[in-house]
Amino acid sequence: MPSIVGISITYNVTSSNPFFSMFGGGTSTSEAQASGSGIIISEDGYIVTNNHVVDSSSESTYYDISEATSLKVTLYGDETQYDAKVVGKDSQTDLAVLKIDKNDLTAAEFADSDSVKVGEFAMAVGNPLDLGTTITCGVVSALNREVQDTEGNTTYTCIQTDAAINSGNSGGALVNSQGQVIGINTLKVSSTGVEGIGFAIPINSTTDIIDQLIEYKHVKRPYIGISGRDLNEETANRYNLVVGVYVVSVDEFSAAEKAGLKVGDVIIEADGQKITKMDELNEVKNKHSIGDTIKLKVNRDGQEKDINLTLGEQNSN
Repeated sequence: MPSIVGISITYNVTSSNPFFSMFGGGTSTSEAQASGSGIIISEDGYIVTNNHVVDSSSESTYYDISEATSLKVTLYGDETQYDAKVVGKDSQTDLAVLKIDKNDLTAAEFADSDSVKVGEFAMAVGNPLDLGTTITCGVVSALNREVQDTEGNTTYTCIQTDAAINSGNSGGALVNSQGQVIGINTLKVSSTGVEGIGFAIPINSTTDIIDQLIEYKHVKRPYIGISGRDLNEETANRYNLVVGVYVVSVDEFSAAEKAGLKVGDVIIEADGQKITKMDELNEVKNKHSIGDTIKLKVNRDGQEKDINLTLGEQNSN
């Protein structure tokens, strides 16, 4: 419990009514707050949490939510609110690292999440509903569950638990019977007829991300530099092409451009593996590091061509 913190976020919400805006009004700005949890990972004030806890910015036709204007951290047994700054964040893994100006903190101990078994004890520790440090208990319900975020843009491979995960638990710890962190509580299923289905990012999958966020402020990822469209058999036949990934565009100065990929190429193999979807190409790419070479086979104007592509670095957002 001394290794878990509460996080309070303040941001501005600008709302508008399209009808009234035609008459020169209808826009207002108000202050809103949210809460979450975090895990102390070093004695000198580094804290890991979820990216969605600290990155509140979004917009719609009717409102615009700003980036957080204030981040405050509350420690266990300490009512002082400490100002926190974002060291780095990564939307793809939903992880962020914060820093507060405080020493002699109790850093959490990480377990080997690869050795977790279904049915073993699991306890969620966090700051649900901004109540302060709270625990809920259950078991590990399943491993390697693939779940999507609410927007359906990102898929996570998670530990599933029936320990209650409530609003504000995000970024807190899922721990084993020794109090060691096995995961970072991230998602829950909330709908009529659903109970006790929460998800945590396995801690083993976070350590490299955390290190990179601290060192580089972002995550370094290999980058090809194309946008592509999946071609199934039906679509390929319709346009007299082959099954694979159709190259829609090639980014300027990218690894793809340097390697000679062209718009209209269809990528059919990567490192000897048959490619039918962009996701499959990305899986091959993500097994490599920046500077590694991928061997691609493309179909260009009906002829197969081998291309060696040296991966670049993806620009950070």
